[in-house]
Amino acid sequence: MEKSEVRRRMLEKLKQQPKEDREEKSLRIKEILFSLEEFKKARVLMAYVNLEYEVDTENIIKEALRMGKVVAVPVTVKKEKTIIPSKIINFAEELVPSHFGIREPKAEFLRVIPKESLELVLVPGIAFDKKGIRIGHGLGYYDRFLKTLPPQVKTIGLAFDFQIVEDIPVFPHDVPVSKVLSA
Repeated sequence: MEKSEVRRRMLEKLKQQPKEDREEKSLRIKEILFSLEEFKKARVLMAYVNLEYEVDTENIIKEALRMGKVVAVPVTVKKEKTIIPSKIINFAEELVPSHFGIREPKAEFLRVIPKESLELVLVPGIAFDKKGIRIGHGLGYYDRFLKTLPPQVKTIGLAFDFQIVEDIPVFPHDVPVSKVLSA
């Protein structure tokens, strides 16, 4: 099946998932994540800010901040079609909807974190396969970003069980994640 067809079908499933299921599964995914050594050891992490139908990262970000971790969120650079990590301190006060409806830091809260400082990156996806290949929204922002990360940075995709598919066609620009967590 073509990537575009997988993306279309999966987006439909994501948007039809009941809110209660999404919340319950997101909580389980958070618990799995917080039990991982990669998460426990990471002092500096980057987490995407979820869209309504994605795995909830808001609670992950808020709790990681309470734990004393340095947390960055992505800021899109439309001209270059990439993202840069920006440190956040107060989730509720610093983020506003930006490109594509994704919440990003307001300009006055832009605090760029060097990619070399990141230890863990939580990666969104519309679908993942067992090898960590992902299908995003199709614009390539994350693949471009992931290509530039130092090799020691762990990347973890967050997904609902139904987003894990057997096989995703791989293209040269695709960058797999180290691990996928699902519930």
